[in-house]
Amino acid sequence: MKMKKFLALTMAAVMSVSLLAGCGGNKDSGKLKIGGAGPLTGGAAIYGNAAKNGATIAAEEINAANPNGLQIELRYEDDTHDPEKSVNAYNTLKGWGMQVFLGSVTSAPGVATSVEANADHMFYLTPSASSTDVLGGVVNPLTGTVDVERKDTIFQMCFVDPNQGSASAQYIFDQKLGDKIAVIYKNDDVYSTGVFNSFDAKAKELGLNVVSVTTFTEDTQTDFSVQINDAKAAGADLLFLPMYYQPASLILAQSAAAGFAPKYFGIDGMDGILTLEGFDTSLAEGVMLLTPFNADSEDAATKSFVEKYQAAYGDAPNQFAADAYDCVYAIYQAATKTGVTADMSASDICDKLVAEFTSMTFNGLTGEGMTWAADGTVTKSPKGMVIKDGAYVGMD
Repeated sequence: MKMKKFLALTMAAVMSVSLLAGCGGNKDSGKLKIGGAGPLTGGAAIYGNAAKNGATIAAEEINAANPNGLQIELRYEDDTHDPEKSVNAYNTLKGWGMQVFLGSVTSAPGVATSVEANADHMFYLTPSASSTDVLGGVVNPLTGTVDVERKDTIFQMCFVDPNQGSASAQYIFDQKLGDKIAVIYKNDDVYSTGVFNSFDAKAKELGLNVVSVTTFTEDTQTDFSVQINDAKAAGADLLFLPMYYQPASLILAQSAAAGFAPKYFGIDGMDGILTLEGFDTSLAEGVMLLTPFNADSEDAATKSFVEKYQAAYGDAPNQFAADAYDCVYAIYQAATKTGVTADMSASDICDKLVAEFTSMTFNGLTGEGMTWAADGTVTKSPKGMVIKDGAYVGMD
């Protein structure tokens, strides 16, 4: 079902929702208060601002289309990609009267805020904090055990890390992208290690020839000469980079300076590298990655979103923007379907949304026919992308 049809259905549904006043909800503005937290400043700001911008467009569309129905009031707080600051941001939003949390944008803050939201019985839908520790209750594919207890109010719009890792290995295998594969990952980051662990397990299952595996940490992510030389000496023709775009940009630049020119394959954290200030985008030519969103797609919903985003913010949206846009619409679909009103308490709203999310189907920019399991994970298909002439182009 196309987004236009979905909007028509949600518009019809929301017209029947009354805005009665009551205890424990938002009696002042009569709007459903949705809060979000992400890095609006600092090294990961591309992600946070993209999510904020995408969510803003969705909220504005919904409010304009439904002037007499359930309205949304959106507010974001800056967490600078820091877990402690993310909890402060969450508490600030609680003080504002937040009733639904869009979650943290990145994984380490997401792990911290998901604990708080679950304890508060606050519904939490993150666009992009992909660690399984954000959700809890997800079986570790390496051990077959659950490492973190399920947090019942937490859901994700993004792929979980194990899915990204195994899907990347499968894609590299299916497309025959490399004969000798090297991996560099950040071993003090839950996002990077989560993706690597599942990639490593799947690569072994498929028989991929991984010839070099090296790591780095937060304190060593400026000089990658050791890792690059190891991959180069091993004769790697494909370098897998399960990490965010900032260290990836340095690896691309330092590899070029060292005369090392393998194919590169990344994950959703690489999305945003083309808009990194000061980065020579020619270094990213030919970089491949898996992402749920293609800004060059010709479908009407994507074209409309991209046009609005570019007009408002001057750049093409990345998958973080699209995921956050989908988050707002998914929350709205569930809220209108279950009769959520702005005067309800966050806890009562949470009960309704949790029940609806585990039974509904959602069509958005990042996938059609999306569903959520009881463990909060979403089912949707990734798209293979490659950077050509400074833009993302679909490989499938």
